[in-house]
Amino acid sequence: MKKLLPLCAALLLAGCASMAPDYERPALPVANSWPAGSVQQTVGAASAHPAADIAWQDFIVDERLRDVVALALDNNRDLQVAALNIERARAMYQIQRADAVPSLEISGSGSSQRMPADLSPTGEAGINRQYAAGVGSSAYELDLWGRVRSLNEQALQRYLATEEARKTVQITLIAQVADAWLALAADQERLDLARRTLDAHEKSYELVRRSHELGMASMLDLRQAQTLVEAARVDVARYSSLIQQDKNALTLLAGQEVPEALLPEQQRDGQITLATLDAGLPSDVLLRRPDVLQAERLLQAANANIGAARAAFFPRITLTASAGTTSSDLSALFDGGTGFWRFMPQLNMPIFDRGRTRANLRVSEVDREIAQAQYEKAIQTAFREVADTLAQRATLDEQIAAQTALVDAAADNRALSEARYRSGVDSYLNVLDAERSLYAAQQGLIALRQTKNSNHVQLYKVLGGGWKDAAQGAEARGDHGGASASEA
Repeated sequence: MKKLLPLCAALLLAGCASMAPDYERPALPVANSWPAGSVQQTVGAASAHPAADIAWQDFIVDERLRDVVALALDNNRDLQVAALNIERARAMYQIQRADAVPSLEISGSGSSQRMPADLSPTGEAGINRQYAAGVGSSAYELDLWGRVRSLNEQALQRYLATEEARKTVQITLIAQVADAWLALAADQERLDLARRTLDAHEKSYELVRRSHELGMASMLDLRQAQTLVEAARVDVARYSSLIQQDKNALTLLAGQEVPEALLPEQQRDGQITLATLDAGLPSDVLLRRPDVLQAERLLQAANANIGAARAAFFPRITLTASAGTTSSDLSALFDGGTGFWRFMPQLNMPIFDRGRTRANLRVSEVDREIAQAQYEKAIQTAFREVADTLAQRATLDEQIAAQTALVDAAADNRALSEARYRSGVDSYLNVLDAERSLYAAQQGLIALRQTKNSNHVQLYKVLGGGWKDAAQGAEARGDHGGASASEA
């Protein structure tokens, strides 16, 4: 054992170099600022924090929606698969890292053999026994060229990439749950509007029917009034079906049935999520998005793999060593003079392999180029998502204001048309058009309000928010202990 200690120390100090090229983060293949005219509408108060530093519990202010998101984070199967992928990658990294140090094994053996007289050296039949016990290392690679080190780095980067992938799944899940919850709220409002409209049209139809019986209204007026009733009844049935589908979608996302107490009855504009988010600069936002970080980790893994491919051109030295004690008598196994040791170095040097080693190097270089292109594409995709969301948000308030004015004008038009019909000035066709215009305007306003709420959720997602919990978010904003975002 004393003779093996210096050898083990030398082996542990081996592998200090790597032949992988130095990694340099590629330049951002996008503009240095968001498209003009969109950020001003998005950045709120000066105290607004970057989305990536805001925990989802702080961003979602509606308690019921927070509870639904919590259910999804605990039970959603896609998120569970992402977490299991992390565990698998961690185990793979541990396997690869184990190759960096010698493995020690304790062994013990015993054998008995009867030798016939004609084969025995003494000319007499007898039984030979042999017992051995020892410790050793088998086929440990002396990592002089950094091959094992490069493979270890590759496994580490792939493991870290799976962590970023889980964050991306969580961000997407939170946004999907919020969108499904908001869609349910909007459909609840549409159903309520359809029911109120149906009730109003049924009352109007009854008045027209009585007028028709008294000869004051034509059959055309009666049928026109009936079309409004039946159209409203169709919408009531349709939105009832959509509401059930919305609930089914929430159940799938949450991984279990969502309690009725956590479901919304209507949209609560400005009271569901935080009102302000800091859009920041592309270089600050995009490089913190988990999907971009995942692509960069995979690029670093491909870069490390080049080092392993380069090291394959040089000799591979493997060492096998063992030491212990052996004896023909089990009781004398550990007596003095029974020790043995064995040391077997092996060198393998590629000489002629029909270009296999060089082709493997080229494959690793092409893989890195592919990974870099995918990394740049991830940044470009993220930039477009943010830019599109900002562009949509820039005019939403103006659209809602105009739509609200349209609803008011349509309501006045309906009231005037009905008054003119009752006074005999206009036909019922004008009332019919006014009713349809008002109903369409009210539906449009509900849809725009839903779009605004969903846009704010989407903005939080595309800016990289949603993967931190409350404790991490407070630490990143410096609420506890003054930690900076970079330190977090």
